[in-house]
Amino acid sequence: MKKLSVFLVLMAFAASLMAQDVRHRLDSVFTASPLAQTAQIGMLVWDLTADQPMFNYQAQQLLRPASTMKVLTAVAALDQLGVDYTFSTSLYYRGTVSNRTLQGDLYVVGGMDPMFDADDMEAFVANVRRLGIDTIRGRIVSDLSVKDTLRYGEGWCWDDDNPVLTPLRIGRRLDFAEQFAAALQRGGAVLVNVSTAKGRLPGGSAFVCARTHTIDQVMLEMMKESNNLYAESMFYQTAIRSGQRPATAKEARKLERGVMSRAGLLPQNYRIADGSGLSLYNYLSAEALTMLLRYAWFDNRIYSHLLPTLPVAGQDGTLKKRMTGTPAESNVQAKTGTLTGITSLAGYLTASDGHRLCFAVIVQGVMRAAEGRELIDRLCVELCR
Repeated sequence: MKKLSVFLVLMAFAASLMAQDVRHRLDSVFTASPLAQTAQIGMLVWDLTADQPMFNYQAQQLLRPASTMKVLTAVAALDQLGVDYTFSTSLYYRGTVSNRTLQGDLYVVGGMDPMFDADDMEAFVANVRRLGIDTIRGRIVSDLSVKDTLRYGEGWCWDDDNPVLTPLRIGRRLDFAEQFAAALQRGGAVLVNVSTAKGRLPGGSAFVCARTHTIDQVMLEMMKESNNLYAESMFYQTAIRSGQRPATAKEARKLERGVMSRAGLLPQNYRIADGSGLSLYNYLSAEALTMLLRYAWFDNRIYSHLLPTLPVAGQDGTLKKRMTGTPAESNVQAKTGTLTGITSLAGYLTASDGHRLCFAVIVQGVMRAAEGRELIDRLCVELCR
């Protein structure tokens, strides 16, 4: 027992020396970087194995997170929606079917699924034909009632290529009903005086089919490729799941603040505007992002679904060309962030002593994004060295 106690003391002493060495090397990176003099920088590294902070550099500074905002969106969605949640677009009809003719309307109920594509549309057509319908006399009605009518997020720049926030779309096209009508005709259906409209699904409508995509499918594209549309769809899903109709960003923010509280943060200290990080009104800190990653780590249900979606340094996603040929390659798994004047990174890595770490870095006020990325990459390499 005495030998074991001595061994544990020596191990703790060695770990302390290693942590001191890492802190010294990180401090040296900041000292050598001109950005430390001209930009606002926040960084926090948390040792998850020991469950204690490892390095803090102005970690409580409120900064714009850019696309690392998607870390909050992802953790909150997995927490609130659950790992089995699906995004759904549903098809109904109302009227009578006689002599292979639908005298009535087709209703498409949008669920804000960003992955609905041409294959899904063809499946809609096939299911209509499976009902024995080859002629339609009526309308194609788009039910957009699941979400409010705001088309853009709060604080988005007018001259950016912003996604339109609508519950019903096919790819980047918003003319869903018109696309559905064209697909029906390609599938051999005859449309007689068919018009398109917007409206609510009436009671008593007959269900035809639904097309779904899993939360894992949506989150993979949202995180690996930093897809803003997918992030906003994920953001609104929490409000949709709560039962509010129409779902609003205000309700989504309320639910995200609840997750922040459970992560040990004071949500009133931060500003949540959207789910993607496009907004200039978002304000988080490196500490907030790190604590959210810590919260995910201690909930394996969340962590096991979050980790595979994060870009891997030198391997894939938005980190594919970064940190190649360094100890950080294939080790760092993290969400990137880039806006004009801002670069950020938040995620996980394994230190040389085998300890699992989570970290977040935000650099704001950088004239050239490459300089911010270079600083962040050097910090990550030192953590992995």
